[in-house]
Amino acid sequence: MDLRIGRRGQVGSAVTFSPALTLVPTRGCFNDCAYCGFRLPPTQADPLADGEAVEAMRARPEAAEILLLSGEVAPGSPQRAAWFARLVRLSRLALMAGRLPHTNAGPLSLAEMAALGRLNPSMGLMLEGLGPAYAALHRRAPSKAESVRIDQIAQAGRLGIPFTTGLLLGVGESAADRERALTLIARLQDRFGHIQEVILQPWRPGDAAAQPLNRRERADVLDAVVMARALLPGSIHLQLPANLWPIDQLPRALEAGIDDLGGIDDRDVINPAYRQPTHDALRRCVAQAGRRLEARLCVHREWQRWLSGPLRHAAEVTEQLLASRHHRF
Repeated sequence: MDLRIGRRGQVGSAVTFSPALTLVPTRGCFNDCAYCGFRLPPTQADPLADGEAVEAMRARPEAAEILLLSGEVAPGSPQRAAWFARLVRLSRLALMAGRLPHTNAGPLSLAEMAALGRLNPSMGLMLEGLGPAYAALHRRAPSKAESVRIDQIAQAGRLGIPFTTGLLLGVGESAADRERALTLIARLQDRFGHIQEVILQPWRPGDAAAQPLNRRERADVLDAVVMARALLPGSIHLQLPANLWPIDQLPRALEAGIDDLGGIDDRDVINPAYRQPTHDALRRCVAQAGRRLEARLCVHREWQRWLSGPLRHAAEVTEQLLASRHHRF
């Protein structure tokens, strides 16, 4: 395997992360993905109340990003309007608290995405991947259809919304499947220029079966990083979730082309069995690779000029929050 330092991986350059707080508007989801431990049946899930959200933000003053990570309500459902109103309300609460919301709530209509785009400086949706391995996992997940996900990423581009997408690795996909997905993302970036980062997320078993990546799995992830850096435009940041990759192996991931560690909360609500590393531990490992760890906003600097006046002002306010608390990172 040819590990090489990519365009963003020069010695001394920054490795970024977003100090984040994850709020879950609901775990109820009409999809039923084969691997998901996050979902609850819609009838068993309660929506997040305003007071709970405000209290969570008050308890995490260093979190500049408020990640709204929600289960999905089916389009056309009588509950859709209330669910969407909750996303809007939580976005506004985040802005009122001097934070920046970043919503990942599944496919949205054009009107829904445009409305949230006026409140969210960035948004996201995982492509996850293309090919039969993903189709099998998403057999009971209508919103995970390839065409739906691709249309969503393109829709965000047409709306000019800085966007995050990514691949789920290690679910039986082939190298050709990965190449096809990355080539598609590259084409969308060439057309719209709105994709600020691509997450390369290794799938991990949860609960009692939780275990770190073994040597073969680590090599497979590094192969995917090298492929992504070769196929994607240099404008795209490459992200690897910090808690799903062995911290002592972080220099190898940086050498392969990773330059971002994503939103780091105290706890990963999707993969709670995998603890987040401390900022001090991350800083030491990044320094060993001749790089520096740098906190960022959910919208990367290169895309802040895309924001409306009010959102650009909100980003400036939140950046001041980051600067005032940088000693904590």
